[in-house]
Amino acid sequence: MTPSAPRILLAMIFAPCLAGAQTITPPHLPANRAMDQYYRLGPDSQPQPGVPQGHFVGPVYLPSKVYPGYQHTYYVYVPAQYNPAVPSAITVFNDGQAMMAVPGDVQAQCVLDNLIYRREIPVMIGVFINPARRPDQPEPVPSDWGDHTTLRADEYNPPTDKYALVVVDELMPAIRRDYNISPDPELHAIMGSSSGGCAAFGVAWFKPDDFHKVMTFVGSYTNIRGEFIYPELVAASSRKPIRIFMQDGRNDNRAPTDPRYDWFLQNVRLMKALQAKGYDLNYAWGIGNHGQKQGGAILPSMMRWIWRDQPVSTDPNDVTERSYRAAVKQ
Repeated sequence: MTPSAPRILLAMIFAPCLAGAQTITPPHLPANRAMDQYYRLGPDSQPQPGVPQGHFVGPVYLPSKVYPGYQHTYYVYVPAQYNPAVPSAITVFNDGQAMMAVPGDVQAQCVLDNLIYRREIPVMIGVFINPARRPDQPEPVPSDWGDHTTLRADEYNPPTDKYALVVVDELMPAIRRDYNISPDPELHAIMGSSSGGCAAFGVAWFKPDDFHKVMTFVGSYTNIRGEFIYPELVAASSRKPIRIFMQDGRNDNRAPTDPRYDWFLQNVRLMKALQAKGYDLNYAWGIGNHGQKQGGAILPSMMRWIWRDQPVSTDPNDVTERSYRAAVKQ
């Protein structure tokens, strides 16, 4: 297949989606909240006695050139072990306000604190970024992620490189101005939930030289803006250096009348396409609905797997390697 073939395929498949963008979304089977009742945050997602806590810097407002007239709000989580003299890994969290909310379904900063302290993941900066909005539009909050009050749906859902350009060409340079971030894409991860999940995948897919690690909860790889085409793009393209952990539930927005709008079916379709292509892939299919309950509960395990190849010393006399990571005096 020629290098231009994936672009041709994208145009052929995506054009009808654009043409039908005003069609009505078919009904989904009703959610049964009892299917989420057993997913709870564990100790790795909550503050623990004796574990040094990092701190948030922000909010920071970043005007966008990719989306003129819009801006992104982000927060930087600096772990207690961050050393400005040592290049750090980074994880970007889409829909940052929901991923950092306390109490919340994820509390990702607590996961960073606990796993960094026990050397289960490398020291990393966490960046929690919200979708683009105009200055006159409200900031997303856990009760309203901004689907109708920000650019979220148009920014996160189309299978194009525009959000990847936001992250790589706007966000990352801003972060690098203030923090020592490793240039190695193996040390760059991005995660998200729902539309933020498919946006995370899109960043690595369109910018594989910049991001190699992806985690998604209940990814919206559906026909919101045509993202059900990713399995075909994966099949038509050479394998990219992406490691991905996907989570979804068997009750996630099921759509018997139109498979393009069936969240679980489309997640499984993408998983099978990635698997067939030989990607470094892991996935967890639970029983839950659309939301962060299962994803939040297993985020510590997802992080361990995604970051499993961090350097490790096997020297039994290496006392530092066998000790908790101490906080760095700033």
